[in-house]
Amino acid sequence: MPEHPENAPLMPAPDTLASKHRHPILAQPPDRLLDLELKAREHIAAGVTAVLESVEFNWGEAGVVRGTRGLQKLNQFDGYDCSSCAWPDPDAHRSIAEFCESGAKATASDADVRACGPEVFARYSLAELSQLPDRDLNNLGRLTHPMVKRPGGTHYEPIEWREAFEIIADQLNGLASPDEAVFYTSGKVPNEPAFLFQLFVRQYGTNNLPDCSNMCHESSTAALTDTLGLGKASIILSDFDHSEVIIVIGQNPGTNSPRMLTALQKAKQNGARIISINPLPEAGLDHFRQPQDFKNPLKAIPTLLSAGTPISDVFLQVKLGGDLAVLRGLMKHLFEAESYNPGEVLDRPFIDEFTSGFAAFEESIRNTSWEDIEESSGLNRYQLLEAANLLAPKQKIITCWAMGVTQQKQGTEVIQEIVNLHLLKGAIGKRGAGTCPVRGHSNVQGDRTMGIWEKMKDEFLDALQKEFDFEPPRAHGLDVVKSLRAMVEGKTKVFFSLGGNLLSAAPDTELIADGMRKQLATIFVATKLNRGHLTTGETSLLLPTLAHVDIDMQKSGHQMTSCESTTGVIGQNKGVLAPISDQMLSEVAIISAVAIATLGDRLKGDWVAMTENYDLIREHISHVVPGFEDFNEKLRRPGGFYLPNGPRDRKFKTADQKAHFSVTKLEKTPLAPGQLILTSLRAHDQFNTTVYENNDRYRGVFGERRVLFMHHDDARERGLQVRDLVDITSHYGGQTRTAEKFLVVPYDIPKGNVGAYFPEMNVLVPLSSVVPVSNTPTSKHIVVTVAKAQAAPVASAPAPVAELA
Repeated sequence: MPEHPENAPLMPAPDTLASKHRHPILAQPPDRLLDLELKAREHIAAGVTAVLESVEFNWGEAGVVRGTRGLQKLNQFDGYDCSSCAWPDPDAHRSIAEFCESGAKATASDADVRACGPEVFARYSLAELSQLPDRDLNNLGRLTHPMVKRPGGTHYEPIEWREAFEIIADQLNGLASPDEAVFYTSGKVPNEPAFLFQLFVRQYGTNNLPDCSNMCHESSTAALTDTLGLGKASIILSDFDHSEVIIVIGQNPGTNSPRMLTALQKAKQNGARIISINPLPEAGLDHFRQPQDFKNPLKAIPTLLSAGTPISDVFLQVKLGGDLAVLRGLMKHLFEAESYNPGEVLDRPFIDEFTSGFAAFEESIRNTSWEDIEESSGLNRYQLLEAANLLAPKQKIITCWAMGVTQQKQGTEVIQEIVNLHLLKGAIGKRGAGTCPVRGHSNVQGDRTMGIWEKMKDEFLDALQKEFDFEPPRAHGLDVVKSLRAMVEGKTKVFFSLGGNLLSAAPDTELIADGMRKQLATIFVATKLNRGHLTTGETSLLLPTLAHVDIDMQKSGHQMTSCESTTGVIGQNKGVLAPISDQMLSEVAIISAVAIATLGDRLKGDWVAMTENYDLIREHISHVVPGFEDFNEKLRRPGGFYLPNGPRDRKFKTADQKAHFSVTKLEKTPLAPGQLILTSLRAHDQFNTTVYENNDRYRGVFGERRVLFMHHDDARERGLQVRDLVDITSHYGGQTRTAEKFLVVPYDIPKGNVGAYFPEMNVLVPLSSVVPVSNTPTSKHIVVTVAKAQAAPVASAPAPVAELA
């Protein structure tokens, strides 16, 4: 694998305690405690509660008529793509309600009829707005007008679009080098604007194109590209129907991708067995009630009265950072089983024909001691044997994973071991088998396909050069972590964010805020206000854009865009609701206007024509990106089309055209007395950094987000009880960072491990703590200590603008 800049100098630790008092604009969510209510955790995901929650939230945000219209076309053949996760839609029949609770809430939030316009920003300063909890910022409504914060200003104020584009052009053209600008992309951005964005940035002269994938599935991309030749899933949705064993590792599908539960339920009904590997028991890994059943009178009552479909046959409650040891233990058992049943456990013909590196891999597994496996995983060999016995006689195996794998200290190596398991069993390139990194945002995978990457291959850049007659820069640009380092060090001057909330998504919140404040200009293209828009450079622009659900009308008519699912399906995205303001512009229109204003006569391509008719963008894409030939025609087919996928056909685009076994190192994290390992968690009522409500229904937490999940014994050893107020301090490279005012919640989590919600806990994650190779922040593996806080827990007064939310 390529060398990773892990030896980069340790970044300074910000004074996390003083920062919120030194800066009037809060970078962290306010630490005012709300009103914690605890209930027993739930064991059944979805069901009638999910239906009611979805309807109530949708109608409350968008109104009955508008909200219902939005849901009717969500994920439909002639509708628009969900702006939430990237789980694939069925190829053939689609239900009238082809969405989940998470998708319904994301759509409702996008369809919000409340306006966050000039009157809000005139009344409240950025400092006052920063006192709002993240939920209340989101609930202010849709951004409706372009706004500017001028140097020395305390408020955003209205600005005409033309002047906004002139400011951007002046800032960019005034830099000593294009590399002094950073262009960040959210995974919510569809293919067409993503392609235009990277085209503008490269014509401007830099490859500084960090994106949210750098912080989530970069570990997957790195490991899968090196081992299988493609950094994407090697399955399609229907493979779940034919799978014999499904492994879900480091993922909470009940909250993060609830429609996946339908695929797991159908697989179970077809006889599949499911192995779940996770530090916390989650409702979605326990039982599932199919919400679709409530539409059928014959199924509604039995579904309501039942406990739902049991999901996990084996649940392995692994310690944080122990997944690599679990996988090694499973494969060690498989080697032992093969010795008793030669030719019946391992797929030797597949290994001999399609793979390389087997001998060294086998040696590494056989030389791993059970003592090391048990110590690292927190599981004994007999627990692992139960799971291995499910795998031993089967070859149709699917493994799914998400952030619980990619953001741990050995994230890239864990995925290499997942691939090792599949190669060992020949469980790839056949129906019902393969690897499945579950992407967390609607088009995060498509953005990468469109060229949003700081180190695109020469083949892509050559095609771009041929199509647009310019020389793209070839030197690799900055990923997220490198961009943030450069911002903090004062090496960049302009930060341009196409969607997203980098301040709250990234690690080391206070350090990143310092970097943002050093910029000459920050530019945010967004649908709703978030905390990242409040910590700004000298000049800041807030530009309102359309969401997936919005009708995008241009000169040639109603436009559609496209998104790529987890399984590489390109489907259409055509909004159905009228925008609530005529001042909103599409992402394509904003990018084109910025490109024209900035580059003028130097700009290659007819950007006005592309803005007026997105078919022209797709025509260019069809000439540049493999698999997109006849893009316009294929996109208009019901369900869209699949991109080529070599591993599905056992074609591995590696140097030797083989799939590669990997040899990894089982590392241990030495802990001093009293130290624990912290992981970030996502609550059920949030999507990425967007918080819909301050609840986490499945885990039994309501009305509060500043909680710390602890093993009962860990709490008892520290003299802590439920609801005790604690401070959390992280320890890395001799540095400390502290987050104040978290309430203890004793929970079923492995001893020695604790969990807290992001973005509240992000302040504890050092920017320098990254996964080797992928350079992804290690938000799932932070060494911390926990101490009782000095202050007593008290309910806080409402924020000054709470009445608006």
